[in-house]
Amino acid sequence: MTDTIDRPLAGITILDLLDSSVAGITRSYVELGAEVIRPEPQGAFGGADPASPAGVRWLVANVGKVVVQADDDAALAELINRADMIVEAAPGKAAALLRPDRREATVVVTVGMFGAGGSHAGWQATDPVLHALTGVLSRSGLEGREPLMPPGELAIECAMAQAAYVGTAALYAAMRTGKGDRVDVSLLDAAVQALDPGFGISGSATLGRAARHLPPGRPVKGFQYPILPCADGDVRLCVLAPRQWQNMWRWMGEPAEFAGPEYLKTAVRQQSAPLLAAIAAFVADKSRAELERDGTAHGVPISGILTLEECLASAHVAARDLIGTVKIGESSEVRLPNGIVEIDGARMNASDGPAAAPAVTNCVPATADPARPLAGLKVLDLGVIVVGGEQSRLLADMGADVVKVESAAFPDGTRHSYLPTGLSVSFAAGHRNKRSLGLNLRADEGKALFRRLAAEADVILSNFKPGTMESLGFGYDELSAINPAIIMAESSAFGASGPWAGRMGYGPLVRAAAGLTDKWRYADDPTSYSDSITIYPDHVGARYGTMAVLALLARRLRTGRGGRVSISQMEVMLSHFAIEIAGASLGVDATAAPDAPWGVFQAAGHDDWCVVTVRNDADWAALTQIVGRADWSGPDFATAQLRRARRAAIEADVATWMAGQDADAAMRRLQAAGVPAARMLRVADLPDFDYYRERGFYRVDHHPHMDEPIIAERRHAASALLDEADGRPAPLMGEHSAEVIRDWLGLDQGEIDRLLADAILEPVQPEVARMVAAGEGRAAA
Repeated sequence: MTDTIDRPLAGITILDLLDSSVAGITRSYVELGAEVIRPEPQGAFGGADPASPAGVRWLVANVGKVVVQADDDAALAELINRADMIVEAAPGKAAALLRPDRREATVVVTVGMFGAGGSHAGWQATDPVLHALTGVLSRSGLEGREPLMPPGELAIECAMAQAAYVGTAALYAAMRTGKGDRVDVSLLDAAVQALDPGFGISGSATLGRAARHLPPGRPVKGFQYPILPCADGDVRLCVLAPRQWQNMWRWMGEPAEFAGPEYLKTAVRQQSAPLLAAIAAFVADKSRAELERDGTAHGVPISGILTLEECLASAHVAARDLIGTVKIGESSEVRLPNGIVEIDGARMNASDGPAAAPAVTNCVPATADPARPLAGLKVLDLGVIVVGGEQSRLLADMGADVVKVESAAFPDGTRHSYLPTGLSVSFAAGHRNKRSLGLNLRADEGKALFRRLAAEADVILSNFKPGTMESLGFGYDELSAINPAIIMAESSAFGASGPWAGRMGYGPLVRAAAGLTDKWRYADDPTSYSDSITIYPDHVGARYGTMAVLALLARRLRTGRGGRVSISQMEVMLSHFAIEIAGASLGVDATAAPDAPWGVFQAAGHDDWCVVTVRNDADWAALTQIVGRADWSGPDFATAQLRRARRAAIEADVATWMAGQDADAAMRRLQAAGVPAARMLRVADLPDFDYYRERGFYRVDHHPHMDEPIIAERRHAASALLDEADGRPAPLMGEHSAEVIRDWLGLDQGEIDRLLADAILEPVQPEVARMVAAGEGRAAA
């Protein structure tokens, strides 16, 4: 065995004691090479028929794991004391069964829908409940209509990714510090961070305004990213930057009526009915493929609206080998996504099972502080917009020295703000605890300076169009020759290869191409596309990318070797439809099939709604009592199948009952009876909701150059060892240029002054510096 290993968690043992509904949390560890052991009293597939919905769901969650039986505490204790990390259902008992010699260094992560302890620990959650309590449901749908439940199981999938990221961070911290943490993961906390956080960093189209200031209802149809009919379907445009509009205008033949400078402004274009009509006429007689091809050639962000099936059948999916097969039984094969992350050019695939343990050649002594386990690590952050900002922010919150490399010539889209300083509440939330280095990478001396910084760095992050780093001379091959221990992570929309690799990579276009936009519609209106203001999958994509970075840092502790991470937003989305993809390959509908009723019901009060889901007979019996429908306990309602046959009538009756109820009171009454239910919270409601207050989830920070307070998460998960994130304010562009060069490279003041004079280093722009000194530009006009 050599020290060259492909899968970074090879040799790590993780014990999975999770409830079956969230066992997918540990699948990411299998992909990264760990041995994940899962006790299953009924054996593989949980005793279900592999070709049944339950069997498909089990396979998706547990592919590649080592399935064993542990029938008593002695057998379980043996497994617990083999593991480097235990991930268990809350409240759990793993810590009590750890031997004294294993206790200090073993990580224990407990996972519950509402966390361990607290007055909500006994509450029940389903995917719709998480959507309601994260504020996502309130923003899904169209103006004047009921809230629209997002498709699939996005809330649970994103929550599981956050939980997996938190576990990886704790595992790396234990390897670096010798101290195993005790982490309490609430899947509601996890969902509100990783799906579409109302108080997190948002895309450039919002100009950084907080989601709590949005109108309380759903957005108007076609808001921001118009979807227009073409010859063989629909296409979505995502024209935001002035340069993109100029490209669109030229593609349309330079129509004189839209040549004015006012059309350089996104808001003017969005509100111009004549312009929208002209664009609609321009695309109407062209096919999706033609528009995608010519749009890409003209530099216009555009994508056809594809179904999931069309996406899976595309040449791009085939070229990137995104879908593989897993054999079950003697003759059946199940199609599954081939994994999300590429490490060192190889796709990490759970179906390969655990990787062989490496030879430990570079064991680093445990010296770091468990409260700040990434302290001392140096990160160069070239990331932009949401996924770029989030990846580095996660590392900064745990103590890494994150330097945001930027330039006034090509500012991060999230610097386009309602404030003239380039700050906003969104930017402040997404870039806390970082420093800003203004550096001219167009100049040869600026590139040389970056290479010197790269030689000192531990991690470099970017999310440009594939090939951009190589064109700058900063590809992995070039920089690893300077620094063999460097870890580089690149995120893109469609991946670094394949026919779609060169497309512009905005989230709305990725959702359109991956089949998600097609699914996000009301059943009675085929034109009711409703994903326009979601930020998914940027935040969850950042979790997968950061997880891979931490796994490579763990590998580096053991081998001294760096590595490269590549992640694609489209592949994140496809992984979240793994259950549907797998079921379809067997002719089985394996998507969640809740009992009746399932829905969003209007409560008393204006635009107040409550989600109710029924999972099983116990939930049904409890609901029957609460709604006062003794007739529902008869033989015609005895099974889920019978209830689903009467679903429309049952839901009509529940709607009648709910219409007379206060949404909050109905939620609490149903939850007290064990029925998963939740009132629809708006983003502005979240900080005052008693669950979040009790968990101490949110905190309020104050930026020295802003009047508006910044509400953000206090920590990534409740932890025994890790301190809550620092509150160092997000930087002005170039605010720390001299400081970073002095700290990292030891340059003297004379050399720094010369670099500033030659415009190689960029300080805070003079007008911004003047406004800050005068106390101006702090609040929106």
